[in-house]
Amino acid sequence: MKNTPVTRRTFLGRTGQAALGLAAIPLMGPRRLRAAAPASQKLNIACIGLGGQMQGLMKEVTVLEQNIVALCDLDGNRLAVTRKAFGADVEKATVYHDYRQLLEKEKSVDAVVIATPDHWHAAISHAAMAAGKHVYCEKPLTHTIAEARQIAAAARQFKVVTQTGNQGSSSANFRRSMEIIQAGVLGPVREVHIWHPVHSWPCGVDAPTTADPIPAGFDWNFWLGPAPMRPYKTGIYHPGNWRGWYDFGGGSLADFCCHAFSLPVRALDLDYPQRIEVTGAPLAIASFPKSCRVKFSFPARGTRPAVVVYFHTGGDMPPVEITAGMGATFNQVPNTGCLIVGDAGTLSAGLWNNDFHIRMKGETSYGGTNHEAVKAVPQTLPRAPRERHMLEWIEACQGQGKTFSPFEIGGHVTEIGAAGLLALRLGKDLDWDGAAMVAKDHPETAAWITPQHREGWGL
Repeated sequence: MKNTPVTRRTFLGRTGQAALGLAAIPLMGPRRLRAAAPASQKLNIACIGLGGQMQGLMKEVTVLEQNIVALCDLDGNRLAVTRKAFGADVEKATVYHDYRQLLEKEKSVDAVVIATPDHWHAAISHAAMAAGKHVYCEKPLTHTIAEARQIAAAARQFKVVTQTGNQGSSSANFRRSMEIIQAGVLGPVREVHIWHPVHSWPCGVDAPTTADPIPAGFDWNFWLGPAPMRPYKTGIYHPGNWRGWYDFGGGSLADFCCHAFSLPVRALDLDYPQRIEVTGAPLAIASFPKSCRVKFSFPARGTRPAVVVYFHTGGDMPPVEITAGMGATFNQVPNTGCLIVGDAGTLSAGLWNNDFHIRMKGETSYGGTNHEAVKAVPQTLPRAPRERHMLEWIEACQGQGKTFSPFEIGGHVTEIGAAGLLALRLGKDLDWDGAAMVAKDHPETAAWITPQHREGWGL
């Protein structure tokens, strides 16, 4: 198939009514809705982007005995490795280089799983939803704020089943944590601390300018897609290291916002931060900083007070008074975590929000789900089947229940993390108008909020 770029005009012609803050775009062609598959019928699933994350997702799909009917990747070597690793489970799967060709030809596909680099999430998710396919997409849901708004709107428009790949939200502990926080057990919550250690991707450096030969079988131009053109460099971008570069990912903040921010955003009904403050070094370069702290200030809402969410990474840690009691419980302060701090108690949810440890005011260590303070709180949220995120999505595609992390929710959490990345890229604190997607007094950030993609490839 000829490698024809997706043009901005073509994509926008397919996008449909945009969400708040975006121009209205007429929908071209009929609106296609995917009916739920019968519960007794296995789904026909296509897998797009065959890196390390997809290998785990495919194992889940095969354990759940669904059909993998198509595989797609720009790197022929990854296609070969995947075929060898999964053997009979994919022997009948058709192999594609181009996801557009897959969606055009594979009419029997019910659902699509996407685990490409972040800068491709929006385009592929939208194309799949427009084709009437249910979609499971890895986190962060999109690379930019405007894309997150568009994809959330598209999920509502096309009425397919979607799930953001933040697996911790399907744990019983996540949902119990939501119940406990919303029941007021912690008292008014004013502060949240999330932390992550030194990351392994390129960080604190500018992009190299020299080039290396492109590996045989790898389509570098297509891999870049909407991102700016640059020379290929061995070990710098593909595979895996793209996460450290702002043109493709967003370091540990992009990687973990949909995990660690999900519980506080949902349990506390956080809308948009009004102000974002950043410290760390180095800032305002092409890659994520070696170490930083990002402070998100959310205004009071209803009876809830103002909330400050801190994201610490690269060695920056919460104050010792915040982590009090963790050493007595876990022998040390864990190197990752999420603490939701209320006037009456603190909940330790873990970086993936799938832990549950609670310490009430005056206590010296944390207790679990049998803590006396939480016993009387009733269960109000549904639990995921077998606490499996992929299974919840599959069953929803088959008409059984709903997903807990659809794109409308995953998109909002993604937007919050992406707003923090604006401040890191700029190297300055921001006053943020989330509804309008505008950084006040910093019009130069508009190119990152709604980027002008490489000619011939953009959204």
